[in-house]
Amino acid sequence: MPAQVTNYQCPACGGPLHFSGDSGKLECDYCASSFTVEEVEAHYAQKDETAAKNFEDEQEKREDEEPDEKELAAKLPEAEKKQRERSKWDSSTISEDWGELKGQILTYNCPSCGAELLCETTTAATECPYCGNPSIVPGQLHGALKPDWVIPFKLDKQAAMDALAAHYKHKLFLPKSFKTANQIEKVRGVYVPFWLFNAKVNAECRFEGRNSTSHRSGDYIVTETAHYDVRRYGNLTFERVPTDASRKMPDDLMDSLEPYDYGELAPFSAAYLPGYLADKYDVSVEENDDRADRRCAASALDAMRADVHGYQTVTTVSSETFIDRGKVEYALLPVWIIKTKWGKKDYLFAMNGQTGKFAGNLPVDKGKYWGFFGGITAGLTALLALCGVGGAIWRLFAALLGAILD
Repeated sequence: MPAQVTNYQCPACGGPLHFSGDSGKLECDYCASSFTVEEVEAHYAQKDETAAKNFEDEQEKREDEEPDEKELAAKLPEAEKKQRERSKWDSSTISEDWGELKGQILTYNCPSCGAELLCETTTAATECPYCGNPSIVPGQLHGALKPDWVIPFKLDKQAAMDALAAHYKHKLFLPKSFKTANQIEKVRGVYVPFWLFNAKVNAECRFEGRNSTSHRSGDYIVTETAHYDVRRYGNLTFERVPTDASRKMPDDLMDSLEPYDYGELAPFSAAYLPGYLADKYDVSVEENDDRADRRCAASALDAMRADVHGYQTVTTVSSETFIDRGKVEYALLPVWIIKTKWGKKDYLFAMNGQTGKFAGNLPVDKGKYWGFFGGITAGLTALLALCGVGGAIWRLFAALLGAILD
């Protein structure tokens, strides 16, 4: 039996509702009515149960009403009976065995137009491609899969498009055609699953601090360097260290969108999902715990380093952290995903749907780069030569930059 889908329809006119980040309410696309999350939840408190029961009753009714094949055959004209006996469509290659895909695909019925659709089991919210009705798949949100928190979208699709245009600006080496020929293929608001780790860290760090002074002694300039053994110990508490729990999302891209304002975390409600896509986690806590440990340890080291003052240079000699793992929470965080294509290559950009922070890699016009680079090479080479630095070092540096660009 297909999984039953619930979508939120306007109590006033029956049109589809979507969550608006501007108003913080669910709004109707047709009659402009708006409702709070609490109002919609109250209105639909019994809707899922009633819809599921009606769906099962309808299935049973259809099974009871389906005519027997032998009865149908008996009513056919004699000529059509002979035609059916002579020729049958060969369906021997059609299989009901899903093989490795079994358990990875979910079927469900759109409650608006009745279309039967397929989606991945990790999809928690979608929209019907036929009627466009935003829907959620509640079967994906029960039990252990239910998120603790959600941060609702505050910024809309246009804000994401504007951020992409701003991302292009002042990029000296960006190919001109990228701005004009770069084709936007998809712009989607996605609730991305995140694990939020809470931990206490005991850290011990040792640093070497250096202070140098110079003075003239006859024909020489004497530099004296003092070395200091600097040590820091401390206990730090970390709350809600995020790691994305979706294999579809590049970790570095998701990390670039931080931080989120956890002050706007709201208890999870499916009413926030219509109008956006949402995925459930497909990376377990156990798969992410080492990453969370590394993030906590690195943050602890940064905090210790920030407490070292009064030295011209500071070098980390050693560090050791002891992590007391605490509670893990499951949250859906808002992200606008923009996928574009330029030439034969795909480019992926993302925007924090709460704060507007934008991230994504851009191509480099190597002609522009080398033209600019070549224009300053001669002058810098001459300057370095006057300072006693060989041109070979400069050429090596240029080669390394070229390798990075390639």
